[in-house]
Amino acid sequence: MRCDRLWTDARLATMAGPDLGIVEDGVVASADGAILFAGPRAEAPAFEPAETIRCESRWITPGLIDCHTHLIHAGNRAHEFELRLAGASYEEIARAGGGIVSTMQATRAASEDDLVASALPRLDALLAEGVTTIEIKSGYGLEPDAELRMLRAARRLGAERPVRVRTTFLGAHALPPEYRGDADAYVDLVCGTMLPQVAAASLADAVDAFCEGIGFTPAQTARVFAAAVAHGLPVKLHAEQLSNLHGARLAAEHGALSADHLEHLDTDGVAAMARAGTVATLLPGAFHFMRETKRPPVEALREAGVPIALATDCNPGTSPLTSILLVLNMGATLFGLTVDECLTAVTRHAARALGLAGEIGTLEAGKRCDLAIWDIERPAELVYRIGYNPLHARVWSGG
Repeated sequence: MRCDRLWTDARLATMAGPDLGIVEDGVVASADGAILFAGPRAEAPAFEPAETIRCESRWITPGLIDCHTHLIHAGNRAHEFELRLAGASYEEIARAGGGIVSTMQATRAASEDDLVASALPRLDALLAEGVTTIEIKSGYGLEPDAELRMLRAARRLGAERPVRVRTTFLGAHALPPEYRGDADAYVDLVCGTMLPQVAAASLADAVDAFCEGIGFTPAQTARVFAAAVAHGLPVKLHAEQLSNLHGARLAAEHGALSADHLEHLDTDGVAAMARAGTVATLLPGAFHFMRETKRPPVEALREAGVPIALATDCNPGTSPLTSILLVLNMGATLFGLTVDECLTAVTRHAARALGLAGEIGTLEAGKRCDLAIWDIERPAELVYRIGYNPLHARVWSGG
């Protein structure tokens, strides 16, 4: 059987079965960017490869997936970090013109080229750690032109680098100053103007919102979800980060791909997510950076069979994090996830959180040939180490 490339003498963590789907003496074959075979050498067909890559007993995993980021933005908020260290609260900073409004002002002033140029170093840091698919949200423009500009910039990153980019429209991220005191009118703008423009331009793969006391109410969020569904777009939600407004239950009732953050998630929300198959995307970078103390209910999610994903939440205000490997360690040390849970959280379950479970996230025939090849002795090293990158090679779409 002919193939483009054949990786041999490898150990595989396919993520396709229990115990990480480990294969001690494995091969991976690809053609036209897709996996033809991934499994034991003894069970492989007789391939005739155009190129053979000998892995010298290195480990191969699926390419890693960062399924929740705010990678596109202008400026930074390092000064606010200094203020918080000195005792200022998030609310005090926001009232003084900081917070999301600060990033909004910088982002509105930036051109599409500016946004692409500023995001590329952040993207490159993630690619260097084996990321092959990334989700990128809008949400710092908070007006039609700037939101569209953010989404176009995000799409361009997928042309600038060998990476799969999934874009999410997050117009309902925060209330811009010009709508202060009239959140319903702003939601009208999101649902009646922004979202139709985004959908018409095919710039988003999903729609998100921030359901929180400092964000939008469940009723306003439900309006955004209804508009998304009317335009054929799946939904996801920032939910239960700072309080419990039952956003996760609302998201699950709308068939959401994921509900994200979830520190204040209750048993009712867990049960709703389990029934709907909604992924719990946990974001330990924000938990660490904001010095939170209430952890997501990992044991309840585990017992209910809710799939758990992990992501960087890369953003300028609450998680300026561009290391998916550090996220693995944080998932274990801060949230109590096992090694297996951490690794499936940035592969199989992260793919599901993006609606891509049929295409990526495991090493299986028919899926895209996205690989990360590691200089490690065992997969646990990817979770165990801090500040060390053992990536040997990254393969995107078989190339």
